Amino acid sequence: VSDDRKESDAIVRDLLKIAHDNPRLARARAALAEHGRDIIDGADMIRLAERELMSPLDQEARRLISSAAQRVSIVTAVSPNAAIDMLFVLAAALRLVRQLARLYGGRPGTLGLVRLMRHVVAHLAVTGGVAASDSLIQQVLGHGIAAKVSARLGEGLVNGLLTARLGLAAVEVTRPLPFAALPRPVLSDLAKDLLRRAGDDGPA
Repeated sequence: VSDDRKESDAIVRDLLKIAHDNPRLARARAALAEHGRDIIDGADMIRLAERELMSPLDQEARRLISSAAQRVSIVTAVSPNAAIDMLFVLAAALRLVRQLARLYGGRPGTLGLVRLMRHVVAHLAVTGGVAASDSLIQQVLGHGIAAKVSARLGEGLVNGLLTARLGLAAVEVTRPLPFAALPRPVLSDLAKDLLRRAGDDGPA
C-alpha cells in the first residue's frame, strides 16, 4: 500500500524464499530477478510479484479445491451412513487445508494444522462465507437443480459446495499476498463443475 520500493523489495525477497524450492515457479523467479533491476514503484513491484508468483499457485489451488469438492460430493452421495459422511468430509477438509498451506509455502504439523483450521473457520465467520454458501445452496435448490437429481446426489452436492467454500477460505488465510493484481476466486465459479457433474449423474 505504501509504494515504498525498499519495503516492496523486502516483501519480494521473502516471497522468493518461499518459492525457492517450487519448480513450477522457476520462470517466475527468473522474471522477478530481471525486473528487480528496473525502476518500478513499490506497489507496482508487489503487483508484479503477485502476478508472476501467485498466478500458477492460484491455478493449482483451484484444481485442488475443485477436486476435493467433487470427491466429497461423490462419496457422500453414495455413502449409506451419515457418520461415515461426516468423518469423510472432516478428513477431506483437513487434507485440503494442509495441501493448500503447503502449496503456498507453509509446512503445518499436527498442532499447526489445528490452529490453521481455526483461522480458516474464523475467516469464514468474519467474512460471511457461511452465509454466502447458504445463499448459493438456496439458489441451487431454488432453480430446481436438486430436483433433477436424487436426494442423495443433492446432499452430496451441498457437501461439495461447503467443501469448496472452506477451500476458498483456506486460500485467503494461507496465501502470502492478498488478492490485488489477480482476481479473487469465487464459489459460484467452482460450483459450475459440481453442478455440471450433478446434472450428468442425475436421472435422464
